[in-house]
Amino acid sequence: MAKDKAPALDAPRDAQLDDAPLSGKGHATPTRKEREAANKRPLVAGDNKEARKASRAKLQESRDRARVGMANGEEKFLPIRDKGPQRRYVRDYVDARFSLGEVMIPVMFAVILATLVPNPTVQTALMLALYAFVLLVVVDSLLLGWLVTRKLKAKFGDSKVEKGVRWYAAMRALQLRPLRLPKPQVKRGKFPV
Repeated sequence: MAKDKAPALDAPRDAQLDDAPLSGKGHATPTRKEREAANKRPLVAGDNKEARKASRAKLQESRDRARVGMANGEEKFLPIRDKGPQRRYVRDYVDARFSLGEVMIPVMFAVILATLVPNPTVQTALMLALYAFVLLVVVDSLLLGWLVTRKLKAKFGDSKVEKGVRWYAAMRALQLRPLRLPKPQVKRGKFPV
């Protein structure tokens, strides 16, 4: 029973509430349509072409810097296979000496052109000469690997020589000198100390 009846309001209390200032938002709640319109913005920025162009130019500039840095042998731009003081020493040692592998590609190209001669005797002689030259290149690469390992042991210690330096030296020696990357930093005959 008492629950069914609402409490009676006092007249003086209602008068006090009417005189008090309203405390609230001060505006109506916006409708969904109004909120969506207020939040509406383009999905893609309006200056997209300029932003793409600037981004592309910045990326190209950083790539050019990395390419030049790698060609000059700057450590931070080198790939992992070329990093480190031992690899630098091997590069300088290989670049300071002449190896038969440097002329292997031109010799092979000349032999291929020479085998176009229809004389089988000439073709056979050229192929045998090519096999002999390849054998000399292999011997030169093995000798280079042995020399590089010996020099690295003397400079860095017996147990500190990295794996793969022989192969690294041989592969660099087989490339034409102008096409090597990083570019040769020493002149011929200027062996590293």
